[in-house]
Amino acid sequence: MEFSRKSLVIETLISAIFLLGLSSSSVAELAAGHATTSTTIEFPALNCRKHSAVLTDFGGVGDGKTSNTEAFKAAIANLSQLAADGGGAQLVVPPGKWLTGSFNLTSHFTLFIHKDAVILGTQDESEWPHLPVLPSYGRGRDAPTGRFSSLIFGTNLTDVVITGNNGTIDGQGAYWWKKFKEEKLNVTRPYLIEIMYSNQVQISNLTLVNSPSWNVHPIYSSDIIIQHLTILAPVDSPNTDGIDPDSCTNTKIEDSFVVSGDDCIAVKSGWDQYGIKFNMPTKNLVIRRFTCISPDSATIALGSEMSGGIEDVRAEDITAINTESGVRIKTAVGRGAYVKDIYVRRMTLNTMKYVFWMTGSYGSHPDPGFDPKALPVIKGINYRDIVADNVTYSARLDGIENDPFTDICISNVNIKLTTKPKELQWNCTNIQGVTNQVTPEPCNLLPEKEIDCPFPEDRLPIDNVKLKICSISGNF
Repeated sequence: MEFSRKSLVIETLISAIFLLGLSSSSVAELAAGHATTSTTIEFPALNCRKHSAVLTDFGGVGDGKTSNTEAFKAAIANLSQLAADGGGAQLVVPPGKWLTGSFNLTSHFTLFIHKDAVILGTQDESEWPHLPVLPSYGRGRDAPTGRFSSLIFGTNLTDVVITGNNGTIDGQGAYWWKKFKEEKLNVTRPYLIEIMYSNQVQISNLTLVNSPSWNVHPIYSSDIIIQHLTILAPVDSPNTDGIDPDSCTNTKIEDSFVVSGDDCIAVKSGWDQYGIKFNMPTKNLVIRRFTCISPDSATIALGSEMSGGIEDVRAEDITAINTESGVRIKTAVGRGAYVKDIYVRRMTLNTMKYVFWMTGSYGSHPDPGFDPKALPVIKGINYRDIVADNVTYSARLDGIENDPFTDICISNVNIKLTTKPKELQWNCTNIQGVTNQVTPEPCNLLPEKEIDCPFPEDRLPIDNVKLKICSISGNF
C-alpha cells in the first residue's frame, strides 16, 4: 500500500477534461507545470522504506495552533502495519508548524522532518501521557512519582530513524522551566526524544530547541547513531542536557553542536541502589567532532548517575567554548559500580573554569535507602593532546577517602590561564596517576613519567555500520 499525493493530482487533472472542457494538450501543460514543483530529497539512513506518507494525509494541520497529536498517532498506527513489507514505512512532516503532544514511534520506521517544518511541543499537559519511573532510577528526576512521556517516544523497537534535512523540533520549554523553578511539578518533565529497550536507532540531521528537560535520551538500548544534531537551549535553562546515552551499548555521537543549560553530553547508567540492581552499563561509546557551549556545566559528563557502570568511552576532536569543564567524572558514595577505560584526545578548549574535573562527593540520592558501602571504582582515565586557553583552574580532582581514583594518565597538555587564575592550579585529593608534558605543572599525586596516554586504535562495532542513501519525493 502506498500513500501518495501523486495519484490524486493525476485524477484531478483527468477530471478537468470533462469539468472544464480542457484539451488533452492543456492537461499535459498543467501536469508538466505541477511536476516542476515536485522535489526529491536524499538523506542517509539505516534503511530505506518502501512506503511513504505525509502527515497531512492523516488530517495534519501545520498552522502552529491546531493539535496534531491524533494525526501523528493515526499516521504511525497505519504505517506500522507495513513494517513487514519492503522494510517498513516513512512519515514525512512537511513545511509548516505542527503542534503536538507526545506520540510513539514504531519499528522499521522513519520519521522525516522537512527543513521548513517545525514540530512544536504543546503546553497542554493532557496531551502528555504519564509513564512509570525508570527502573534504574527508582524515582523521577523532578518529582518522586511518575514522569511525562517524551515528545517523541519509542519502546521495544528495532530499526527506527528520526531524521530530516535539518528540520526543527521545538519543545517550547519555557512553560516547563517556569513550573520547575517554582516547584510546581508533581511529575518529571518530558524530554524531546526518548527511545527505550530498542536497537538499531538513528537520530540525525535535526535542530532541537528549547527542550523541557533533557533533549535526546536513548536508554536500555544498543546500536545507536546520533549525528549532525544542533541542540540549542538558553544557558540558564534547567537540566537541558544535550545528549544522554543511558545504559546503552554500541553508541556513536558525532558532528554535533550543543548550547545547553546543563551538560552537553551526560553519560549515565542508573542511580544508586536502583542502578546497581538493574545492572546495565553504558559501554562502547564513541564521541567525535563535537562542540559544546555550557557556562555552568560539562562538555562531557560521566555520571553522576553511573550505578550500572560506564566503560570504554572514546572521545576525540572535541571543542568547548565558554564551558565550565571538559570531560568531567561525577560520582559519590552509594553509587557503586565503576567508570573505567575512558579515553580522550584532541580537545580544544577556550574560556573554561576547569580543564579537568573529577568529583567523588556529588551527592544527590534518590532516597535514603542507598548503600553507604557501595563505593564506585574509578580507574583507567586517559587524557592526551589538549590545548586550552583562558582557563581559571587547571584541575580539581577529588576522589573518595579510602576509595581513590586510580590509573589516571594525562599527557601533552598545554593550558594557558586567564588574567585572574586561581592560585592553586591543581587541587588533588585521593587520586593516583601519572602525567607527561603538562603545563602548568600538575600536583604531586600525578608525577611526571615519560608516557603517551593510550587511545584505542581498534574500531567499535558501531563504526562498521554503513548508512544507505534514501529519498523522499513530494511537492514541498
